[in-house]
Amino acid sequence: MMSQLPEGMVFVAESEGIEEYRMANGMKVLLSEQRAAPVVAFMVLYHVGSRNEAVGYTGATHLLEHMLFKGTPTFNARRGTAIATVLHRIGAVFNATTWFDRTNYYEAVPREHLELVMQLEADRMRNALILDEDREQERIVVRNELERGENDPLNVLEIHTWATAFREHPYHHPTIGWRSDVENVPTERLREFYHTFYWPNNATAIIVGDFDREQVFRWLQRYFGAIEPSPHPIPEVYTVEPPQEGERRFVIRRAGEVGAMMLGYHTPEAKHPDIYPLAVLARLLAGGVTTRLYQRLVDGELAVSVRAFASHLRDPGLFEITAVLRPGIEHARVESAIREEIARLQDERVSEVELQRAKNKIEAETFYARDGALQFA
Repeated sequence: MMSQLPEGMVFVAESEGIEEYRMANGMKVLLSEQRAAPVVAFMVLYHVGSRNEAVGYTGATHLLEHMLFKGTPTFNARRGTAIATVLHRIGAVFNATTWFDRTNYYEAVPREHLELVMQLEADRMRNALILDEDREQERIVVRNELERGENDPLNVLEIHTWATAFREHPYHHPTIGWRSDVENVPTERLREFYHTFYWPNNATAIIVGDFDREQVFRWLQRYFGAIEPSPHPIPEVYTVEPPQEGERRFVIRRAGEVGAMMLGYHTPEAKHPDIYPLAVLARLLAGGVTTRLYQRLVDGELAVSVRAFASHLRDPGLFEITAVLRPGIEHARVESAIREEIARLQDERVSEVELQRAKNKIEAETFYARDGALQFA
């Protein structure tokens, strides 16, 4: 395997069928061969998200994600080679997503079209057309997306929970951004953001599925290897959220009979070993009809649904417990019930049967999440 690597490509590690390499320009590469179908998924993940934004340009990462589908000098609508047109033509499943810590662009294609999508993503990495007229079109699209989110009570609840929990750290603001920033961020600010973060040494290429390893190495070198690393250091986020001194609460009042509530607890970053017990705890509390909060709240006719989720982010995040209340039920009753179940965890030992059931839930979720090249990527 090592003898087949092109110059500048270094093998780093292998774990559970996933191989890691590093290119000379700093780009990380992850490979996983899967021959179940003649399909391959290609993804480029940039290590930039709303975590890298500040007041005045929140939502820039997400808006820029939309803008990067407008094309490059090679792939654009004016030439009849718009990115979406090219990808639809080869039967690709494609999209992009933005989150707190990352932005990713991906395609799942028949194996014979892998080279084309690698060429496209390499071109998009440094040659995106970021134009005023496109910004206005995408601003409207993002504004509509933002308004849909504002009409989703659980989305609003989560946004306010994170904004309340984080006062200084950029996890304070939502990935989609605050409305005034989305409405007013100038195109030049988006270009500056692009030229700051869209570099090979701030990216990871992920290839999963049916592919020829030697061809993939050649194409990586041909299309991405020619791109120089960033001429400047990639800016780091150095803000640390100060310790919280006392409980924080907020209340949102809207028309309607159904209420909802969320409790958030500060948790460590994804690399911390406590993340694994927290993931198990989330399933133990609300991972199905046999779990503690489901039985206490849903079976107890206090709520119509309950979920628990442990974030796994680059910086410390939150453990969330969310409940949608039955009509006529007071929030205080549900909060009291949740807190009593949390107290039980401190006072009573969790049975081996209950613990194993939660672990089995995670293993099953992980197994099904890897069903298919795109899901695995």
